[in-house]
Amino acid sequence: MEPSLPAITHVIFDVDGLLLNTESLYTQTTERVVGQFGKQFTWELKLQQMGKKGSEAAADIVRSLDLPLTPEEYLEQSGRIWQQLFPTTELMPGAERLVRHLHRHGVPMALASGGGAPAFKLKTSRHGALFALFTHAVLASTEPEVTNGKPAPDVYQVAARRFAVPPARPENVLTFEDAPNGVLSARAAGMPCIMVPDPRMPEEMTRPATLVLTSLEHFRPEDFGLPPFEA
Repeated sequence: MEPSLPAITHVIFDVDGLLLNTESLYTQTTERVVGQFGKQFTWELKLQQMGKKGSEAAADIVRSLDLPLTPEEYLEQSGRIWQQLFPTTELMPGAERLVRHLHRHGVPMALASGGGAPAFKLKTSRHGALFALFTHAVLASTEPEVTNGKPAPDVYQVAARRFAVPPARPENVLTFEDAPNGVLSARAAGMPCIMVPDPRMPEEMTRPATLVLTSLEHFRPEDFGLPPFEA
C-alpha cells in the first residue's frame, strides 16, 4: 500500500468480477460463440479484453481468433446467451457487506464499468436493492461521454465528475477493480486502486495496484481512513 494516501471521500467500484461473479458467465458465453467455429478462448486472450468496452473486447476476440463474424454479430450472438445466463448472477464474497457498510456511513459510491446498460440490467436484476445504494453508474459501452474504454482513464473521470459533490482531487477517490485494464484505468485517472484479481492472474499484472487482496472480505476500511466495520 502507498504511504500517506490522501483522505478518501468517495469510492468507485468496477462491476464484473469485482461485485458480481460474472466473469465465468462471460467466459461461458465466449466459449459457446467461438466454439461454433472450432476456436478456443484462452485465459491469455481473456486477460487482454477484461474490463474493456464491449465493442472493443468483441473486436479483439474476432480479430485474435479470426472469426467469420463482425464484432456486431459477435455481440448479437453473445447477447442472446446473456439473456439466459446473466439473471443468475451471484454477488462476489464480501461485496454486499462492504457496499452496505459504506452507504451506512454516508460515503458516496458510484460504479464504473466497461459494460453496457442492457447487460447491466440483466446482471443486477436479482440485486436491485444493493445497486440502488450507488449514486450513479457509468457504463462505458453505452455512455457517449466515455470516448475510450479501459485502460484509458475516461470512465473513472466521468464517474468522479458526476457525484453531486465531486471529489476535490482524484487522489480522494478510492477505486476497486479485478482486471488489469481496470487498474490501469483508475491509476491513469490519478486514483488509488485496490485490486481483487482472479487467482490465476500473473503477479506482474497486479503491480500497478495500490493494494492487492484475495477477496473483498479482507478489505480493512480503516487502512484508508474510512470507518471500520462494526464488530
